[in-house]
Amino acid sequence: MIKVDKDFDWLARRLEFHEGFRDKPYKCSKGKLTIGIGHNIEAREFTEAEKRALGDWRHGITRNAALMLLRNDIAICLKQLSGIDFYAKLDIERQYALLDMCFQLGYEGLCKFKKMLDYMRWGKFQLASKECLDSLYAQQTPARARRIAKLISDGIWLRK
Repeated sequence: MIKVDKDFDWLARRLEFHEGFRDKPYKCSKGKLTIGIGHNIEAREFTEAEKRALGDWRHGITRNAALMLLRNDIAICLKQLSGIDFYAKLDIERQYALLDMCFQLGYEGLCKFKKMLDYMRWGKFQLASKECLDSLYAQQTPARARRIAKLISDGIWLRK
């Protein structure tokens, strides 16, 4: 199973590939206030410890601060994903696929992919991949969705 402390660099590289890094606050494609490596400020306000570390974030944050936020966001996603009964039984690439979707869409958003998750539960990864691509998610972020769907179907990461 993916572990934040063991796999953070690997996870951070992949998520940053999809999200990019911005040191100043910006509005994401959904109009949500975001900073760093895809940290949605509106979905998860800063903890007190994060506020102390970030300082005056409205004028920008350091890369290290962005990585701290990312580490915390990944930890939250992994905790949520542990509630999916078959998650721990998936190979690491398919676990990452669900983590990436959870990170981008939120846990509630991921859970709306009922058919996809059911297919994954039973190891029907080709069908799960098709469900992933037959979605608003795939229309809104097509390149990312194609990569994630490929991960679900084949268990192989492609950076195209």
